[in-house]
Amino acid sequence: MSSDAALSYREAYATLSRIAAELESGEADLDRVLPLLEEARVAYAGCRDRLEAVRAVLAGTWADEGSDDEADADEYDEDES
Repeated sequence: MSSDAALSYREAYATLSRIAAELESGEADLDRVLPLLEEARVAYAGCRDRLEAVRAVLAGTWADEGSDDEADADEYDEDES
């Protein structure tokens, strides 16, 4: 896996799940642990970045847009009275 290629959230999460299962099984060869941990670090960073982006949208831009729509609806209702 190239670090240049961005994984989707679903792909990154699947990677983390696969690595966790391999490490928890106790069957991972010691020489394989370090590469697995590096792969997990990259996948975790991808998941974290996507979650932070969604949180930012929900806390900021998207929430602000919803309040503008409600204000516009209120103004429309007042105009009709």
